[in-house]
Amino acid sequence: MVEVAFVCIHNSCRSQMAETIGKDLLGDIARVHSAGTEDYPEVKPLALEAVREIGLDPTGQSPKRLDAIPQRLDYLITMGCGVECPYVPTAYREDWGLDDPSGQPLEAFRETRDEIVAKMHRLREQILADHPELKR
Repeated sequence: MVEVAFVCIHNSCRSQMAETIGKDLLGDIARVHSAGTEDYPEVKPLALEAVREIGLDPTGQSPKRLDAIPQRLDYLITMGCGVECPYVPTAYREDWGLDDPSGQPLEAFRETRDEIVAKMHRLREQILADHPELKR
């Protein structure tokens, strides 16, 4: 298993959707986390609704700070919010450049969700290429 984290500013929308989707699509090869660089009170309800629409259960998800996830990661993915993360040791870092749907209608959350799903499939391929021992 590898450690994967999705990081944003508030950990209330894009990174939360990525964590839920990642647990579904990467769960057999990775431990999946998400975190933010700033505090936020709750996950955005439309982000939760968008992942429920594709049959995933985000129950129990809540915003977390960076100190709540492993401090040694194999893959660190930022969401496109200009996050300047404190140094987190990682073998691979990528920014997904996702627009923030916050404050927009559900359709914007769906578009972001669908982008995350597509990127998650590519990330899975990357992880399996980097770690052939994880192939079943």
